[in-house]
Amino acid sequence: MRGLGGLFVKPARLQIAALCYRPGDVEPEILLVSTRDTGRWILPKGWPEKDKPAFETASIEAYEEAGVVGETDPKAIGSFRSFKGLADGLRIRTKVVVFKISFEKQLKKFPEMGQRKCAWLPLSEAAELVDENTLRRFLHHHRSSLV
Repeated sequence: MRGLGGLFVKPARLQIAALCYRPGDVEPEILLVSTRDTGRWILPKGWPEKDKPAFETASIEAYEEAGVVGETDPKAIGSFRSFKGLADGLRIRTKVVVFKISFEKQLKKFPEMGQRKCAWLPLSEAAELVDENTLRRFLHHHRSSLV
């Protein structure tokens, strides 16, 4: 008889993230947004949009969560593993695919305004502020792709 362990392992779910960046004084600045439930700092991200390429989903998430509009690179720069907390308290493992968005403007009104905090920070500060080690490593590893 096989073990029951396999019944409790869920496959990774896919999320799409936006790495919004702009020039800074010393290094590029990136956008972090807070989660709605715990206030942790993350990249804007969400589930893939049906019938849309992944890079368009990244653009939609940047707009909905922070009002950011910019040029989205259609090629992902990489991915990292994360966990998504669900309303019922469950946490599911996710694979987060990341797309760069070169900042053009930030709108004053956007769908999730007032639900999240937004912060533009130098990349090294942002990497230290996030509490997910996988995201921190991802930001450090991809530092050169934002210059």
